[in-house]
Amino acid sequence: MLQELKVLEDRFRQITVLLSDPNISSSPQKIKELARERSELEPVVRKYDEYKKVVQELGEAESILSEGQSDPELKRLAEAELDRLRGKKDRLEEELKRLLLPKDPNDEKNVILEIRAGAGGDEASLFAQDLLRMYTRYAEHKGWKWELMDVSYSPIGGIKEAIVNIQGKRVYSFLKYESGVHRVQRVPKTEASGRIHTSTATVAVLPEAEEIDLKLDPKDLKIEAFGASGPGGQNVNRNYTAIRVTHRPSGIVVSCQDEKSQHRNREKALKILRTRLLDIARQEQMSRISRDRRKQVGTGERSEKIRTYNFPQSRITDHRLNENFHNVESIMDGELDELIDKLVIHFQTRALEENRAGLSADRQVEI
Repeated sequence: MLQELKVLEDRFRQITVLLSDPNISSSPQKIKELARERSELEPVVRKYDEYKKVVQELGEAESILSEGQSDPELKRLAEAELDRLRGKKDRLEEELKRLLLPKDPNDEKNVILEIRAGAGGDEASLFAQDLLRMYTRYAEHKGWKWELMDVSYSPIGGIKEAIVNIQGKRVYSFLKYESGVHRVQRVPKTEASGRIHTSTATVAVLPEAEEIDLKLDPKDLKIEAFGASGPGGQNVNRNYTAIRVTHRPSGIVVSCQDEKSQHRNREKALKILRTRLLDIARQEQMSRISRDRRKQVGTGERSEKIRTYNFPQSRITDHRLNENFHNVESIMDGELDELIDKLVIHFQTRALEENRAGLSADRQVEI
């Protein structure tokens, strides 16, 4: 690990020098690439600097004790300092190992967030609407931009389906663990007797596909224009501005009617289609390569229940963390930082354990 850290540190210093090179400054694209690489390396290098400082202090404290210090008080202080520094060194080693884990290539990407009402009728559509508000509020808290790309309303004002494009720094790295079935337990507004109902909504978080990620063959596309409509079937645009795109090989159909311009709706529909096709290709690849591993750690498929929102008890339970959060109102208002931070640490820790297990197995094979 230390050898790898030294290589990364040297590269970080090299990039810092290159960024001040006049020959490089004439190439904006090169500067952008180097700046991005430096930004990715900086957290590791800073943590490595902290680690080296602790190792140095630890050596100094050990030297004091090895000199046979006769002053009992000074010896006691040195031993206490040794314990503190050893604990800090162990913690820093764990953090560095986590930082050295292979990066998800999609972490830097924007996302297409899809929310659909599940079981529970009208109440499910209202819950889906609440989830849409929760995620858009969270995006605003993080300083991200979001755009509603398509929405289908239920008769009572909830949503059957909503598709949102969220753009910002490392959006996918924060939201990727939100995919799955979200369950709510509460008394619906439509319930006169006060009985608690259980409803569901599904959330899919897809890294936004770029043009370079996946090429669409125009021959595979059937593009139709139709009249847009609003909640309750009310016609909001008699012109044929809404767009429906059918991808013939896969059978995937995407409709977009949020914009007044047919051209903009077409752009949005193609972006959603490209993202869905890329996600399908990625899942097929994961299925081929990681079938055995996925059996052990869970599939991560959208059919899995990941979280329950219990309003009567003001409690949210994340079933992957096996942990309760008792601030349901603030979480539904978009304050997801604590929950998402714990999920990131949970999955990084699990990846670290799997990495260790893999290294251990490799050593046994070599022996």
